[in-house]
Amino acid sequence: MDDTAPTTRTWLQRLTGRGKTVIPVVRLHGVISADQRQGRLNIANVGPLLKRAFAVKSAPAIAIIVNSPGGSPVQSRLISKRIRDLANEHNKPVLVFVEDAAASGGYFIAVAGDEIIVDPSSIIGSIGVIMAGFGFVGALEKLGIERRVHTAGNNKSTLDPFMPEKPADVKRIKQFELDIHQVFIDHVKAGRAGKLKGEDKDLFTGEWWTGQRGVDLGLADAIGDLHETLRTRYGKKVQIKMIEPQRGLFSLPRFGFSAAGVTADIAATVEDRAVWARLGL
Repeated sequence: MDDTAPTTRTWLQRLTGRGKTVIPVVRLHGVISADQRQGRLNIANVGPLLKRAFAVKSAPAIAIIVNSPGGSPVQSRLISKRIRDLANEHNKPVLVFVEDAAASGGYFIAVAGDEIIVDPSSIIGSIGVIMAGFGFVGALEKLGIERRVHTAGNNKSTLDPFMPEKPADVKRIKQFELDIHQVFIDHVKAGRAGKLKGEDKDLFTGEWWTGQRGVDLGLADAIGDLHETLRTRYGKKVQIKMIEPQRGLFSLPRFGFSAAGVTADIAATVEDRAVWARLGL
C-alpha cells in the first residue's frame, strides 16, 4: 500500500477545511432598538447569531464587528451581557473590531470584548445618555384644534410637547438619565478595569473620540483591522466564518406594500439617520 496516497480522511479534511483555524465573526451594524425592523440591533435578532458563533467548538476566539451609533440602553446591555455570558460559558476570548463607530450603546456592547481593536479614525465613546423631543406650545391653538388629555396620576403626562415645559418634569427626567448614565459608567469601569487612563470627568461626559485617541485613553486596546489581526495571531490560513441570519421560506421578501408600512419605514430611516448624524456620519 502506498503510504503517500491520500486517504479518505485526508480528502474529508480538505473538503471540510479541517486543519485550518476557524474564527466565527458576528457583524453588529445599525441602530440599537427593540423594534423588530431590518437593520436594527436587539437581543432578539443578535442572540441567535451569538449562540451559533460560540457553538463552533474548535474556534480559539470569537470576533465581533461593531458599527453602531447607539440606541436603546436596555438592548445594549442585554446584548453586551449575552456576549460575556457566552464567553464565560465557553471559555473563549472575544475580540471586538470597531469600524466607523462604537458610540454610546455601540460602545456599551464593545466593552463586552476582552479586547477592543479600532481603526485610527473610528469614533468611540459617547458614554452618556440623551433624550430629545420637540415643543409645540401654542401650535394647536393657532390651527384651531382643541386637544383633550385625561390622566390618572399627576405625572402621567410628563414633558407633554403641547404644554409649557415644567421644571418638575425636567428634574425627574434628569434623574432618570443620571441613573442610566451610572449603569453605563459602572459597566465601562468593570469591563475596562485596569485599562482606563483618563479621569472620570473626561471619560464620562458623553464626549466621543477617534480610535487613536481612544487607545490613548484606555477605551480601546489597539489599532488594527479584522483580517490583519486574525492573520497575525492565528496564521495566514486562518478561516473567517461569517455568522449571518438564516433565511427561510417565511423570511423571503414580500411583494406589495401598504401606505402605513412605507410611512413607518421612512420614519425609521429618518430616525436612524438622525442618530448617525450626531456623530457626523
